[in-house]
Amino acid sequence: MNLLDECKEAKRIGISGHIRPDGDCVGSCLALYLYLSKNLPEASVQVFLEQPADIFKEIRGFDEIDSTFPKQEQFDVYLALDCSADRLGGAESYFTEAAKKINIDHHISNKGCGDLNVIRPEVGSVCEVLFDLMEEEKIDKDIAMALYIGIIHDTGVFQYSNTRPETLEIAAKLISFGFDFPRLIEETFYQKTYVQTQIMGRALMESIRFMDGRCIVSMIDRKTMEFYNVGTKDLDGIVNQLRNIKGVNCAIFMYETDVLEYKISMRSDEKVDVAKVASYFGGGGHMRAAGCSMKGTFHDCVNNLSLHIEKQLDGITD
Repeated sequence: MNLLDECKEAKRIGISGHIRPDGDCVGSCLALYLYLSKNLPEASVQVFLEQPADIFKEIRGFDEIDSTFPKQEQFDVYLALDCSADRLGGAESYFTEAAKKINIDHHISNKGCGDLNVIRPEVGSVCEVLFDLMEEEKIDKDIAMALYIGIIHDTGVFQYSNTRPETLEIAAKLISFGFDFPRLIEETFYQKTYVQTQIMGRALMESIRFMDGRCIVSMIDRKTMEFYNVGTKDLDGIVNQLRNIKGVNCAIFMYETDVLEYKISMRSDEKVDVAKVASYFGGGGHMRAAGCSMKGTFHDCVNNLSLHIEKQLDGITD
């Protein structure tokens, strides 16, 4: 698919990613916004996302993101990135009512929701998928930086198994544009505020290991979040830190979103396919990183997740 060919007749183009946007979601949306705006100057291009974290504010176009989701006329082309339509939040109606719908993703759980679909689960990030859909000679420094940020966030700075030789080749081409990539890695991926470190410490201190230490879980309730004055974006990275504990095959992190309602994040090694676990509860993701939402008590949620995780750890198939 050639992105410019698919959009060249459009007067109004919309772009969105999933709720609670992460680095790959923000990077891909803004990279595509910059690419289409630069190469289709006659078109009006808009990005709609829930307000991203300030760590991404250096990406050009960040201030152009609309997080209010106002009533809109029909778009000629609408692109959903890094998710299926049901995870677009306030932008879902823009996508479903658009004259042409394009879905670009890399989640294995996404079967495609557009008139045109590019779903590549073997690729580590949507930014990597986008690079292959763009004409290289039309990529500039700002687009390259946005793509690079998305790639490092979804590959864990190239340490996850979704990093392919092609991923590193693309990254090499992107950093040749001359942006300060070591600082971007430090400030957007590793650096934490003091309160983020505090809440992570609380989560690690109160974590529980089970299944002979092969699984670990931690939960933060709304009362604790209010005490530390943190939002959901401040909880990023906790589940990865839990997974880094020696001997742990699968980590579960939960935070309370309402009474008896939780957002679940899971990380694993090759022994557990957490996308399969999450999909059973209406979620999705990747083999080693996935999530879902659940209702019930903390113990009910953990017990229900454990049934599916334990089957995989014990080699039991349905």
